[in-house]
Amino acid sequence: MDRIDSGVATLGLFRRETTRSLEAEAIGSVAPQELMRRAGTAVARLALALAPHARRVWIAAGPGNNGGDGLEAALQLHQWGKDVGVLLVGDAAALPADAAAALARARDGGVAVDVHAGRLGRDDVAIDALLGIGASRAPKGRLAATVRTLNGLDCPVLAIDVPSGLDVDTGRPFGPDCVRARDTLALLTLKPGLFTADGRDMAGRVWLDALGIDIAGRRPDAWLAGIAAGRSKAMRPHAAHKGSFGDVAVVGGASGMLGAALLAARAAHAAGAGRVYVGLLGAPRGAGLDPQRPELMFRPGWCNEPADVLAATTVVCGCGGGDAVHKVLPRLLSLVRWLVLDADALNAVAADSALQSMLVARARRGLQTVLTPHPLEAARLLDINTDDVQADRLGAAQALAERYAATVVLKGSGSIVAAPGRVPVLGATGNAALASAGTGDVLAGWLGGLWAQADQASEDSGFVSAWRAVIDHGAAAEPQAPGALRAADLVEVLYKRLRQG
Repeated sequence: MDRIDSGVATLGLFRRETTRSLEAEAIGSVAPQELMRRAGTAVARLALALAPHARRVWIAAGPGNNGGDGLEAALQLHQWGKDVGVLLVGDAAALPADAAAALARARDGGVAVDVHAGRLGRDDVAIDALLGIGASRAPKGRLAATVRTLNGLDCPVLAIDVPSGLDVDTGRPFGPDCVRARDTLALLTLKPGLFTADGRDMAGRVWLDALGIDIAGRRPDAWLAGIAAGRSKAMRPHAAHKGSFGDVAVVGGASGMLGAALLAARAAHAAGAGRVYVGLLGAPRGAGLDPQRPELMFRPGWCNEPADVLAATTVVCGCGGGDAVHKVLPRLLSLVRWLVLDADALNAVAADSALQSMLVARARRGLQTVLTPHPLEAARLLDINTDDVQADRLGAAQALAERYAATVVLKGSGSIVAAPGRVPVLGATGNAALASAGTGDVLAGWLGGLWAQADQASEDSGFVSAWRAVIDHGAAAEPQAPGALRAADLVEVLYKRLRQG
């Protein structure tokens, strides 16, 4: 059993249907009811580890095999000397065969069934075994009432496989009643909904027990990537010079929005790009100085540089670009080989079918693009609403990637990196401290700085740079502290983490 947190390397994530297929194979490979016994034992062990001083354990068991896992855990905990009570929410006569057998064993073993929660102390523990991965709609009736009971307890709640009421594929609650667990024990596979959208809040700390089943060779529906999957901190060769680490140009900073461009440029510089240009939009040529980072080179009108200059530079476009960005996008889309589009550049593309066509054509010409939308910008690009994006973040990110033939970073809780024909990557790092103005500009700049130093001859350099930037960006906000992480401070934290190795 392993704790799954931001420190992981890469782990496979499996949707509901894939997990069901793997589960069916696993059940066929072991003795009858063995998999459920293993699940119950894993739950019981984790419950004891999380609440070693618990006197009482209350288990809310539902009408399916998730309830059977809870009943097996109840029997184990009872045999280990705990005061265990089970509330069976459902018709005992209609239980699936394995769950019915688990109920019979629990009763024969002396476990008290049909016990309501009563008063549980802070050191006690409750187990959510109501609904498993098969749930497809909001809990109703007694199930919904029991969810509310679980959420009203003073003691910690451990969810089996998934907090009841949460969609394991999308991380969105099916309705108003969803268990908010302190811990969730995923069984056999990790599910994407535990790590994106509302799933991170509902699941709490996530653990995995594969139940002794080896699924290492199976293609996942997504990858979860954490700090251990980050880029190498190799030392630079002594003979290197600033030209060895690529050039970045940040195009943005229209009137009144200079700060966004500065944040992106500072981030690209901190990431290690050899030279960083700030191509201000709407500012007089030759003007501009960042007193905190005088190394940044201001080039208003940079987009008018010769074509070979544009082709040799990694460009981050859109940060504070306003309406002025629309005018420069055609030239950038035509000439830049490595292009990050953020913020106002994305809004310009969403509103102009000609720019959309130019964007799609880039891939056919061997030019790479990374789009970095937040959910509202993604909705505009897909011509849907934000709720539709958030209802299936993995699906929305992949749809954007396929539609625009580009790598896509869909920002938010559990940021997702998708690209055409690739298994998407979900970032395991980050928290709500990043919900602060300007942090998206920092991500775009950091991505550009990493990409400028990558092997840009590789056709997946943008995709790899994107998910590594997402991991770095999120890790800089950890451990979470009260309040927001200010964007300018975020740049400095990213730089210090990089320098510390």
